[in-house]
Amino acid sequence: MTSSGGSPATTPIGSRAEAEGYVAMVCFKHGPPRLHGVELEWTVHHADDPHRPLDAGQLSKALGEHAPATLVRGSPQLPLGRGALVTVEPGGQVEISGPASDSIPRLIDDTAADAAELASLLLDADLVTGAYGLDPFRAPRRILTIPRYAAMEHAFQRLGPHGPRMMCSTAGLQVCLDAGEADQTALRWRALHDLGPALVALFANSRRRDGTDTGWASARTEATFGTCAPFTEPPPLDGDPAAAWARTAMEAPVLCLRRGDTWDAPTGLTFGAWADGQLPGDRPTYDDLEYHLSTLFPPVRPRGYLEVRYLDAQPGDGWIAPTLLLTALMSAPMDQVLAAAEPAAGRWFPAAREGLKDTLVRRAARDVVALGTEVLDRTGVDPELTAAVATRLQRIVDNTQGRRAS
Repeated sequence: MTSSGGSPATTPIGSRAEAEGYVAMVCFKHGPPRLHGVELEWTVHHADDPHRPLDAGQLSKALGEHAPATLVRGSPQLPLGRGALVTVEPGGQVEISGPASDSIPRLIDDTAADAAELASLLLDADLVTGAYGLDPFRAPRRILTIPRYAAMEHAFQRLGPHGPRMMCSTAGLQVCLDAGEADQTALRWRALHDLGPALVALFANSRRRDGTDTGWASARTEATFGTCAPFTEPPPLDGDPAAAWARTAMEAPVLCLRRGDTWDAPTGLTFGAWADGQLPGDRPTYDDLEYHLSTLFPPVRPRGYLEVRYLDAQPGDGWIAPTLLLTALMSAPMDQVLAAAEPAAGRWFPAAREGLKDTLVRRAARDVVALGTEVLDRTGVDPELTAAVATRLQRIVDNTQGRRAS
């Protein structure tokens, strides 16, 4: 699932309005909602001591020919057996992302197989994947030295402690869905956001950070939202989502100015200002704009499809339940989805802090799970898996204390 536009990558952009129009065009692709994708991310730890800092060399050796070039220069980055590519985040978190599929059962099977293969590669090097959405054992520490992450870290450090935590200590589960037909997109966009607080609370497991209880059910959400507010927070949902996202992209700060060996951007430079000529003699290209979009981290990111980014990583095969729940919900009538999510709509921070202890969030979570389990069979997965997921979801709802990292 990748977005693409019609302008040559090296063509200079003439103005903010031109850049804004391009973003609105490429980030929301319309058509029948057919494809699904999932991306799994984990922190990585030494098997004998999860507190010990991760060594980039050991991680490189473990991944071998599957390592990305950001970790091993010149690596072929061969896909895993079912097609997923392995990428590595700044703190050494590993992520797998496979091809989008029009078959949810095949997506689940292929992702599970590639996840097992990755776990085996790591275990052969005495490494294991973490079980939480935030590293509960270690302080953030960047192990990738490429200019992109150096520039981002420098920019985020000026804003507070959350940016380095988001970059180096968080791990998420991402579910990718088509935006739908033109007359569906705004409702699907709203539904994914209105569902967010209930789903954040249902699958929150990142309470601890660097050995300390943060008091947040999902401290990963706290870190992400706090990285570069308001651009990492949920957006306003009124009006045309494509136009609103295009404005957001123009007003967001440029984090990486890919010029020379050091990519630090001038403080306060927005992409809109850059496109309007704020840097004399240096106009951004469409390739620069595409790169800028890759540095924006809202809870739902439009990339031609809709990338849901607000879920904590789950232990083991725990990613299957939220993936099936979300895909099933988005196959249901949107008015029913919005009604189920409504009690908690917009309650992102109460959901992240209190989880299912928040009364309105718990009510929405209950209704969302009830609706989702009614339509789980629409995913086409085996009835045995459907039943297991429904049982797991109901167990979470019944546990009003929510899930905690230990």
